[in-house]
Amino acid sequence: MRNTSFFSSCSPHLLSLMRIILAFLFIQHGGQKLFGFPAARPGPPLELFSLIGLAGVLEFFGGLLLLLGLFTRPVAFVLSGLMAAAYFMAHAPKGFWPTVNQGELAVLYCFVFLYLSAAGGGPWSLDRLWSKRKS
Repeated sequence: MRNTSFFSSCSPHLLSLMRIILAFLFIQHGGQKLFGFPAARPGPPLELFSLIGLAGVLEFFGGLLLLLGLFTRPVAFVLSGLMAAAYFMAHAPKGFWPTVNQGELAVLYCFVFLYLSAAGGGPWSLDRLWSKRKS
């Protein structure tokens, strides 16, 4: 019984930690597309007003908002849709199995973002700080 209460008390903080780490990793995908950082994106130069450009903007700035825990639920929902679209447009045509079509990361991001859209940003978020100030 004691372990249950320990894990229950850690759960909200682990949610925030997961959101922060997920966002940190996701920002890198957008940074790569928009700024060539931390590594240059393979292929031709990015056109900002293209699907890849839109994805880069959503990945970088959406990831930044998630990192801060600001507007977590709607941003996570949009990013979940982005990752679903990325999977079906870029990966699924290469085969059914995500390990074969290299879409595991898109699927994982999609469902973790979907979870965050339902669960929120946790206690270490600007959303939580903002809601405390309102009440």
